[in-house]
Amino acid sequence: SVEMFKASGAMDVLSAAVAPAANFLGLPPQVVPMAILRPVSGGGSLALLDRILNQAGPDSLAGRTASVMCGSSETTFYTVAVYYGACGVKRTRYTLLAALLADGVAALVSAAVVRMFFPGCL
Repeated sequence: SVEMFKASGAMDVLSAAVAPAANFLGLPPQVVPMAILRPVSGGGSLALLDRILNQAGPDSLAGRTASVMCGSSETTFYTVAVYYGACGVKRTRYTLLAALLADGVAALVSAAVVRMFFPGCL
């Protein structure tokens, strides 16, 4: 389903729509698709990380930001489904909203932390 999402062009449209805000907030444009895909698919986001590292390089701003983002965020939908399903919880209430907000914060803070600790990779 992730490949269909990317092949349909929806990922590009969504990334282009979010790119101006992400650029304003200091997130490299190469990392925007990963920030969108990370809460949905762990494997898909690792494939995007591999692509970013191959294209931009591991010591680039995009490579380091994507690496920190991958390590500091979670596959939200999968995690909520597995853990709430195991406990038998039917209504997640505000968990999904809070978890997606945390993923957004992780994306923004990862860019800020990389800029703070690696000023030479700008």
